[in-house]
Amino acid sequence: MSTYLTIVTGTSRGLGAAMAEELLQADSVVLGISRHANQALAARAQALQVRCDQWMRDLRDPEPVAEQIELYLGAFDPARFDEVALVNNAGMLTRIGPLDECSSTELSAALRVGLEAALLLSAAFLRATQGWRARQQRRCKVLNISSGLGQRAMAGSAAYCAVKAGLDHFSRAVALDEAHRGGGGAKIVSLAPGVIDTDMQVHLRAADASGFPDQPMFKDLKAKGQLATPHDAAARVLAYLRRADFGVNPVADVRDA
Repeated sequence: MSTYLTIVTGTSRGLGAAMAEELLQADSVVLGISRHANQALAARAQALQVRCDQWMRDLRDPEPVAEQIELYLGAFDPARFDEVALVNNAGMLTRIGPLDECSSTELSAALRVGLEAALLLSAAFLRATQGWRARQQRRCKVLNISSGLGQRAMAGSAAYCAVKAGLDHFSRAVALDEAHRGGGGAKIVSLAPGVIDTDMQVHLRAADASGFPDQPMFKDLKAKGQLATPHDAAARVLAYLRRADFGVNPVADVRDA
């Protein structure tokens, strides 16, 4: 039986919570990182007798979390796991509308949680897994949860678009770094997960249409039942993570064939 270690950020709700729950399997270890504990996840892990660690951390201050990840990974036997992965899923929304209607505090938080934390945690993860058996077998992976808005701009969402475009291009650059390492390189993908029925969609539908011209489209998606549930989206994202060709395209969409 294969053994997995997976670190997921943003596990208190939405897609992150659904991914963490899906990962609770025999011979697997899950570390969830979010500002708030997920009691349902803890209860399910206990019922299944699966190790699921939860850290309540604020990724607006990501440097201490990155340091803790290195220490956490350093406590494991480097030969223990068949596959290890970091899933950078956490994000923080600003108000929807023109950039100058967002405060500096909002914008800084969105960039720190969505992009800076992903960079720092990825670097810590890659440092800590050097020499691991999974790394040598090319089964060490970083998965950044991106969006179609990393490729396509949308009015009223400048910070969100910037974060997702940053994740995409950061992933392309790291993929080049890892390719130069040959057999000891990790794989990285920035993946658009599709449109999911989460709190973000509620936020978008409730936005003032005068500063957000795409608001009717999001209302229409909900009305026509075209939003994936978090659990359905999680299953597709994790299936992509397990694909044999993971990493061939560093920027991808979960709907790619």
